[in-house]
Amino acid sequence: MAIPAHVSKVRSLYKRILFLHRFMPIDLRALGDQYVKDEFRRHKSAPPETVKLFMKEWENYRDTLQAQVLEAAGTKSPMFGSKLSEQSLRDFQEEQIGQLYELMLEATKPNQQFHIQEDSLPK
Repeated sequence: MAIPAHVSKVRSLYKRILFLHRFMPIDLRALGDQYVKDEFRRHKSAPPETVKLFMKEWENYRDTLQAQVLEAAGTKSPMFGSKLSEQSLRDFQEEQIGQLYELMLEATKPNQQFHIQEDSLPK
């Protein structure tokens, strides 16, 4: 059974990441939201040692994204993302490399998969 404090921490991190995605371009937001939802769902019953690393990496992502959102405030073409070090890539498991490759393909498609319109402002 999950400890309530841990569940609360995971839920808080999840919600914060989805909130920060609201500041991204709409196509990146849709892609990011789906990826976050899938990853959190996939790790729901992961072993404790995996959960510790999972949380650490998603906390790092949250911190990086939050800094980029603050930096991008007021700019016309904000930049999101960061380069992965060679060491990080070496540490990835084969499945993670495959996911990263699929994510890269999706993010760099010339024809966007998502045709989402932002909510229009009330008149």
